[in-house]
Amino acid sequence: MNQRLKLIRDIGRTVQRNPQDGGQLRPVDLARGHGLSTQAIRNYEAAGILPGAERTPHGYRTYTPLHAQALRAFLALVPGHGHQTATLIMQAINRGTTEDALRLIDESHAQLLADRRTLQAVEAALHDLSPVPQERGDTFVGPLARRLGIRPATLRKWERAGLVQPRRDPRTGYRVYSAADVRDALLVHQLRRGGYLLEQIVPLIVQVRSAGGVAPLESMLCDWHARLSGRSRAMLTGAAALDAYLGC
Repeated sequence: MNQRLKLIRDIGRTVQRNPQDGGQLRPVDLARGHGLSTQAIRNYEAAGILPGAERTPHGYRTYTPLHAQALRAFLALVPGHGHQTATLIMQAINRGTTEDALRLIDESHAQLLADRRTLQAVEAALHDLSPVPQERGDTFVGPLARRLGIRPATLRKWERAGLVQPRRDPRTGYRVYSAADVRDALLVHQLRRGGYLLEQIVPLIVQVRSAGGVAPLESMLCDWHARLSGRSRAMLTGAAALDAYLGC
């Protein structure tokens, strides 16, 4: 019995040293360990998230510990980078363009840093918020949309939700955004980047318009801080899992 256990341990160490050799796994073996369906495993392979699987003479897929490591890496990347970027990272690695994968990771970190600066800007803007004087604005939907990097349709959606309230030019019927409207649009855009839904932002915009203080906003800002910290930690976890996969 002791010799048999020793043999099992030796085989396990061999598989760990070289995950591409032996250790065949079925789709269900990969799926069960992560609460996934076998169809999800096949979809991940088809999408290039997992390396291509070998086939038995009867056409059944067989995976290896290398595939298991790829799956762990992908699932660890998703919370920090999002499903789409995590997919692109794994696709790049599996086609041998690791530099592309590293660039995507760098871009995610740069975006996280930009989001932190956005949060700081929101906090600074709210700290000394004062009512914006009524004045004739000359900003139209197209220029404002380009400034924010969004589509004009998004601004119109925000208008329907009551987040921005542009007036209409009586002669042309075009939307005209005042300084206060631009401020509201900038704040909505920042909060949307922070992951908030439109219905969650409405009370904030009402508070901003009245400039009656920022106390009701403190919990939202604390939650935003927690979201960013969570993403940072998730990126660390994803990096460790991806490094282990690259080491294979």
